[in-house]
Amino acid sequence: MKPVTRDDLIKIGQVVYQVPRSFRHDMRVPAHFYADDEIVTKALEDRSLEQLVNTATLPGIVGQAMAMPDIHQGYGFPIGGVVATRVPDGVISPGGVGYDINCGIRVLGSRLDADEIRPYLDKLADALYRHLPSGVGVKGHLHINKAELDQILVDGSRWALREGYARPEDVAHTEEGGRMAGADPAKVSKAAKERGLEQVGTLGSGNHFAEIDVVTEVYDPHAADVLGLRRGQAAVQVHCGSRGLGHQVATDYIELFQRASNRFGFQLPDRQLVCAPLDSPEGQGYLAAMNCAANYAWANRQVLTHHVREAFAEVLGDMFRPDDLYVVYDVAHNMAKIETHLVEGRPTRVCVHRKGATRAFGPGHPDVPADYRPVGQPVLVPGSMGTASYILVGTAESMTQTFGSCCHGAGRVMSRAEAKRNVRGERLRSELAEDGIVLRAGSLAGLAEEAPQAYKDVDRVVQVVEAAGIARIVAKLEPLAVIKG
Repeated sequence: MKPVTRDDLIKIGQVVYQVPRSFRHDMRVPAHFYADDEIVTKALEDRSLEQLVNTATLPGIVGQAMAMPDIHQGYGFPIGGVVATRVPDGVISPGGVGYDINCGIRVLGSRLDADEIRPYLDKLADALYRHLPSGVGVKGHLHINKAELDQILVDGSRWALREGYARPEDVAHTEEGGRMAGADPAKVSKAAKERGLEQVGTLGSGNHFAEIDVVTEVYDPHAADVLGLRRGQAAVQVHCGSRGLGHQVATDYIELFQRASNRFGFQLPDRQLVCAPLDSPEGQGYLAAMNCAANYAWANRQVLTHHVREAFAEVLGDMFRPDDLYVVYDVAHNMAKIETHLVEGRPTRVCVHRKGATRAFGPGHPDVPADYRPVGQPVLVPGSMGTASYILVGTAESMTQTFGSCCHGAGRVMSRAEAKRNVRGERLRSELAEDGIVLRAGSLAGLAEEAPQAYKDVDRVVQVVEAAGIARIVAKLEPLAVIKG
């Protein structure tokens, strides 16, 4: 396959590069890449731009294939890839969603200032580590039966609300209200359900984490006020997804699509791009199962939120009020969603794949919570362990440029294996302690995999999306305590 070189990139904006449709005979649309010069250099070191070009060959694709500045090599699609296909005659591709369906980030704001909780950080970290089960295959504190699991797959955060693990405002500040319609538990395999039965309310491993932060900068005071953010306040981030259930759904349908690929008759440059027509039984089955996994992930993050509140109440006692730790927002970054966007000037139903990319709807959009519509949907961009994170808001420009999409994080520059070769977990733990960051982790090898040097500079990433006009930076968070598997 023809590699993409710097000479093949045409700069079409301050921070936007294009691989033209003429680059390869099988491209149906051009490919756009949001980046500065340093990010371009890093992207050329792996296959991510080649993968971006590959996505431009998908049947039914409209507009252009896109990649955000946190781009890196993934399964089929690059991480940071965004592709929209026409409904109903386009396709849906599990590689455009990822194995961790609805991996996402939730930010909780606190009515306490960071200085008020600093004396309790060690105890808070201990309590969070106990209350938030983390690690590979770890089981949660909840005991649910198969019927209850099916309810979770259908209702997501609304199940958590009924069961007392959520507040109404939590659900209101969750993307899609914490529930994707069209979820059908019958389309989820027995193996997937078995993997998910004991994992509700668990963090998992890899890049998943919980973190106590302090808001160190506010760049947009009006938007920050609308979102309930202020300089010096304490905040909590929770980053996780659909655990083993979502992974199994992806595995099941990738295998199903591969078996049916000859019948579909698609000529694809990479078998990892395997896809099915949206209107086929296979495509509809995956969409229904993916929605189940998305609902599971939202319920999972909501139960984790409940446990975070329990941990804070346990340590802080009377300092912690019942209405503290409110959900600022919860956003997904591994999803395919049926949405309406302008295509060639006409409202068009499309299936937007966001693989390591987050929704970023602009002000006034009806899918943005009513109290946030004046400023736009929150966009949550976690940094790597020990570095800053950012809260942004979507813009009207994101709706016209990127199907309402934005970056989701810093983006890797080292594979996990490379990071383990180059970073010692014990040394990293000492460096974090020297920076005043309290750490609780179950694995030094896991720490090395997620070292800050394994990721791009998150400051640079968010500066690119703001320069492109597809999001606006509102606030910066820096870590005080990190919880990892």
